[in-house]
Amino acid sequence: MSTNPTLINFVNTIDTSSLVDKVEKEIINLFISQGLKIGDALPKELELAETLGVSRTVIREAMLRLRLVGLVESKKHRGAVLTSPDLISPMKKSLYPTIMDDKTLRDLFEMRLILELGMADLLYQRITPADIQELEVIVAKESNDNDNSIFDIETEVAFHGKLYEISGNIMLKDFQNLLLPVFKFVHSSGMLIEKSNSKNFISHRGLVDILKVGTPEVFRNAMRQHLDNHFQRIQQYDNKSID
Repeated sequence: MSTNPTLINFVNTIDTSSLVDKVEKEIINLFISQGLKIGDALPKELELAETLGVSRTVIREAMLRLRLVGLVESKKHRGAVLTSPDLISPMKKSLYPTIMDDKTLRDLFEMRLILELGMADLLYQRITPADIQELEVIVAKESNDNDNSIFDIETEVAFHGKLYEISGNIMLKDFQNLLLPVFKFVHSSGMLIEKSNSKNFISHRGLVDILKVGTPEVFRNAMRQHLDNHFQRIQQYDNKSID
């Protein structure tokens, strides 16, 4: 006996999420519906359990999850309060370069390149003469060899790390610090060791000179040229993966 194919359209997807998953979502919805703000005290576990019709054990597990992502914090004499979510800390717990596959590492490296192309306006708004001096100290340690295939991880980290710092964006700086082990592993693993023949390469020294007298748009284009060898290496890596 064949099944009427049109009947399948009326079957609802089964909700396979756990009770704790559902309670976690309901607690967040409660925060939103009640208009709670950062620093506001949260209902007690017993109140939440009675409101949602579940055990305190389930409530405790759901609240623990919210603490782990930085959405809830325990305060002395106040109990649990709502806090601004810490978006970076949870990622730190899962970033182990040696157990990531090549595609994930490549994607993270690409994300870094994209971020650096977009920070030009912030740099020009916030850079100081002292920042320029520090960048000049960093690039002074670089080889004068114009071969853009030469890559020094320590100089790269110091120079680009300073740019993230100058941006004044705490999220960018924290994210860059978070990804440093990934970047180092990408380079040491051999994923990006291919020589690049970029015709438009601009060195770190060239970027500093542009920061002194250029404009955000000029710097943005220069950064794209500076990173061109990395983009070429990624393309070469992709082509090898396809082969």
